[in-house]
Amino acid sequence: MKAALRGIDGKDAGSVELPVVFDTPYRPEVIHKVYVNVASHGYQRQGRYPGAGENVSAESRNTGLGIARLARARGEGFPRAGQAAGVAGVRHGRVAHPPESWKHIYKKINQKEKQLGLCSAIAATSRRDLVEGRGHKVAKDVKLPIVVSNDIESIAKAKDLKSALVALGLADDLARAAVRKARSGTARRRGRKARTGTSALVVVGDGAKATAIKSLPGVSVKTAKEISVLDLAPGSKPARLTIFSQNAIEHLKEVKAPLHRIMEMVK
Repeated sequence: MKAALRGIDGKDAGSVELPVVFDTPYRPEVIHKVYVNVASHGYQRQGRYPGAGENVSAESRNTGLGIARLARARGEGFPRAGQAAGVAGVRHGRVAHPPESWKHIYKKINQKEKQLGLCSAIAATSRRDLVEGRGHKVAKDVKLPIVVSNDIESIAKAKDLKSALVALGLADDLARAAVRKARSGTARRRGRKARTGTSALVVVGDGAKATAIKSLPGVSVKTAKEISVLDLAPGSKPARLTIFSQNAIEHLKEVKAPLHRIMEMVK
């Protein structure tokens, strides 16, 4: 399968042979599972001190006193004496069901299953219906996947990268992602007042200068060695609008899905 090769000015520069990874069948359920499991590897464990709210000498006074049978702080002559303590639902009491730091949150994933999810996510970037279904806006004359010459790897400034993406027909998608949407609720109270959309992913070869560009809203630049399902299918929803350089395409020739898995899907 061949794809059109374009320069950073948007003009045709020939064609390039696509690797076999782009022939991987579309498996959204595998992509979702791999995304969830790989995302858990970046979680930070959190919990509460197990004795919080319980380090108090409290006991119940039992019945017959016209008061609730809650455990109460022992003693007299100070404000805390007689107050409910050591139980949930009272002032200075313990938390009913607190987060526990020993909870198992790291989810393992089989290597072949992880590889299949990655290959399927890469192949999904060549399907226009999936890319547009995710919300991306691509010019009608643009054919997917978008393969660009290695000149894009030498770009060192954000304004130059933006000009190249506009020349490739992605101006509408950049404008869509640049819109900041206000949040409400807990996220707003914790400082995450607004969010921006997710735009194009630029995949380049090793040593590219473009990897230092991080100021374009929604645009990410990754090397072909470090891309994962987290980059190709944000929120586990394929397929992200992706631009590949020639060097990235050469590296993807080494990426293949497990053969026996593909044979099972074909049958």
